[in-house]
Amino acid sequence: MSLAASHAKPHAIDMNALVLPLRELCGLTQEQFAAKLGVTLVTVNRWEDYRSKPMPLALRQLRILLIEMSQSKIAAEQTTAHGLLKQYFPKD
Repeated sequence: MSLAASHAKPHAIDMNALVLPLRELCGLTQEQFAAKLGVTLVTVNRWEDYRSKPMPLALRQLRILLIEMSQSKIAAEQTTAHGLLKQYFPKD
């Protein structure tokens, strides 16, 4: 394995796997979640079906949403959001 490939691995987290749990944590339909993120319903559907990956701007929006959820007044939402932040955005 090349040095470049070994450095790429930590960043190869499957961000698609974040979309559905975050949407469910928010209690939103795909359509509502898409509107909240400023993307189309088709885009959210493709993310959840692993047919496309969130682009950098969408990843920033997902991270912001997780941060907001981590400050929820509901303890279970806080715990889940903190866990997702740690898993998908470990440098936070």
